[in-house]
Amino acid sequence: MKRIAIQGIAGSFHEDAARRYFDEDIEVVECKTFTTVCDMIDNDQVDFAVMAIENSIAGSLLNNYQLIRDYHLRIIGEIYIHIQMNLLVNEGVKSEDIKDIHSHPIALRQCMEYIEHNYPNAQLHEKLDTAASSKLVSDNNLKDAASIANLRSAELYGLNVLDTGIETNKKNYTRFWILSKHGNPTEGSNKASVCFEVGHFYGSLAAVLNTFAKNEINLTKIQSVPKIGKPNEYTFHVDIEWEKPENYDKAIHQVLKCASSLSILGEYQKGNLHNE
Repeated sequence: MKRIAIQGIAGSFHEDAARRYFDEDIEVVECKTFTTVCDMIDNDQVDFAVMAIENSIAGSLLNNYQLIRDYHLRIIGEIYIHIQMNLLVNEGVKSEDIKDIHSHPIALRQCMEYIEHNYPNAQLHEKLDTAASSKLVSDNNLKDAASIANLRSAELYGLNVLDTGIETNKKNYTRFWILSKHGNPTEGSNKASVCFEVGHFYGSLAAVLNTFAKNEINLTKIQSVPKIGKPNEYTFHVDIEWEKPENYDKAIHQVLKCASSLSILGEYQKGNLHNE
């Protein structure tokens, strides 16, 4: 049975992503932080990890890019999970009773329009993940509080669904990376995540991007991540896709000539969207 590290507890979206991706009986190892997740892989305590990297509303998790590089982890897959948020309460709690709302900070941001319209005076409390907020509300039998989480959390922790689909954007997806200490073979892959740095002169970044374009490589994302302790210096993370493996190989060799550094974080199969 594979051991999979996740940030969060049972009922979290990370657990959902893990079970959907592996589609088999797995042992989910709960971790409080993303750093602990990386430690678990680094110390061979788990086989793989699942880590959120971006959300269509809240944007990218920049710190996770840095963690992956610091621990020299490899991306071996990805999965997109449709994020539907729900307002969960204990038995008997009504809308007018709610004074506090607990959830993960990104989940709160995803539902801010709903919160401001329906609970403008509620105190917002940021927790480690959505499932942990639900467990807190349930374990303490709070009668003036709610959590924002998925429907699995309601089922696991015995909460009632007071309102459903409260996220601002109904086409809200979170992208998760599957991480390992070892990468996939290039053969069979059609997507890669790479990071590079360029010199401080005009056209340096454009030269790299044009190289991908000339080799018919589709650039699906570019993310600049500030270099810690070095103001005005950035590492560029890009996701690229290809149809012909030879085009990818050629592009990478050409990029090496115009970038000051280049790292391939992982080569893998492009992920599919999974709806609830």
